Amino acid sequence: MLGVGTATHGTLVVLYVALSEGPSRAGFVAGRRVGGAVTRNRARRLLREAWRVAGPRVREGHDIVLVARAAIREAKAQDVIAETQDLLARAGMLR
Repeated sequence: MLGVGTATHGTLVVLYVALSEGPSRAGFVAGRRVGGAVTRNRARRLLREAWRVAGPRVREGHDIVLVARAAIREAKAQDVIAETQDLLARAGMLR
């Protein structure tokens, strides 16, 4: 398991993890480097879908931030979901 406030980098997503109280929760970020408003909104939707799939398996007591990288523009939903699950596993966050 990674330490407090650490980052795990992927091609499409960067995962930040910090300790918290209660159930795990997630935030989704897509900066201007990802693209225009429509592209950033799509990126956040993809991140939310990845969290919807992987979130129930995440250990409690953590705050997680998923940050979209520019490569997410051409990605499909299943690619983002797979990478997010891989990042969560590498960070030791999955039950």
